[in-house]
Amino acid sequence: MNEGTPLSKRTNGDPVERVRAFLADAGYQGRIHFSEETIRTVEDASRSVGAPPEEILKTLVLLADDKPVIALMSGPNRIDLKKVKILLKARKVSMAKAEWVLDHLGFEVGGVPPVGFPTMPCALVDEDLFRFETVWAAAGTDHSFFPVNPGQLTGYIGGVKADLKKES
Repeated sequence: MNEGTPLSKRTNGDPVERVRAFLADAGYQGRIHFSEETIRTVEDASRSVGAPPEEILKTLVLLADDKPVIALMSGPNRIDLKKVKILLKARKVSMAKAEWVLDHLGFEVGGVPPVGFPTMPCALVDEDLFRFETVWAAAGTDHSFFPVNPGQLTGYIGGVKADLKKES
């Protein structure tokens, strides 16, 4: 473990290396996969990974009272911002803009992982993800991904399991 050295200093800012370093420090035993095809959308990721859309984990970046929050969702699910607002006791919750995500978290939308941030934001994990033994998450770019058990991932990030899905 490299507990004394920040991720950014160990990875030269490379997004995939930041994810890899976080996962290694957490004790993750899997590996990061790469695809020539993009995984920018849930449909793209499903095709590239070879898993149903429900098993694709998407990381949404929110701002709750101007503080970053990540919400991990099953691919087809939409987030209910009102539920997040109530859960966090926030006055205002909105989706972060792509430029904000890149500037503050260091990842481009379409490849935002659930780990590897300069400082780990508050993490909410939608309960639907726990229906699956393995889900597939972006690993820092729109061409990299990794398989992970939702329960293990929640432990790695100190996440909170919650009902975040917008009902149809």
